[in-house]
Amino acid sequence: MREITFALICLLLRIVGASYSKEVTTTIEAGRKDCFFHYVNFGETIDLDYQVIDGGHGDLDVSFFLYDPLNKVLYEDYKRSDNIHRHEAKLSGDYRFCFDNSFSTFNKKTVFFELIVEKEHDDEGEKWEDMFEGLRPEEVYDMKVQDIQESIVRIKTHLTRARQLQDLLRSFEARDRNVAEENYFKVNAWSFFQVAAMIAVGTLQVIMVRSLFDTNSKVHRIWSKFS
Repeated sequence: MREITFALICLLLRIVGASYSKEVTTTIEAGRKDCFFHYVNFGETIDLDYQVIDGGHGDLDVSFFLYDPLNKVLYEDYKRSDNIHRHEAKLSGDYRFCFDNSFSTFNKKTVFFELIVEKEHDDEGEKWEDMFEGLRPEEVYDMKVQDIQESIVRIKTHLTRARQLQDLLRSFEARDRNVAEENYFKVNAWSFFQVAAMIAVGTLQVIMVRSLFDTNSKVHRIWSKFS
């Protein structure tokens, strides 16, 4: 029984470790295009989702490009706030994905993205079965390696998707918070301007009314020249 448990643990670890995941939050300065590279083997699947969570005092948008090892554009987004891309690699090599903020003159953009590279499982069947060599038939019971593999892969896929959704929700929350803070800044700035304008207009009105009754004031003499 311990041999079966050990084999199942090995099976789980190999399947869970059969993917690469990376989360990055980066700042793209105004007028710049920043690129990232990752090596991907043939047949592996690239999952990439990104979201602009802070646009400075500008819009929440950025341009995105995904290139294959031959520098061919696979996906292209222009001034998007978020998107998700999935691509099965047809070539082995360094894939390049770039975030372009060259259209912005003053505002830098903060971008959150997650890269997941899922490896193939088609050629792993024999390796899983090799783990159970040497076990007696009564120890294996009616358990099938393929069924266990499919179940674990399915659970792993669901967990990966759940984590992706949680990351997206966190990025949505960060973006909404930044938008709220930006709106708060704009409302305060506009309110300050309005209050300053009201004080200036009120002060000017008081000075003008007083000048009508004070014939010795400078303002009264200025008005007298135009009358």
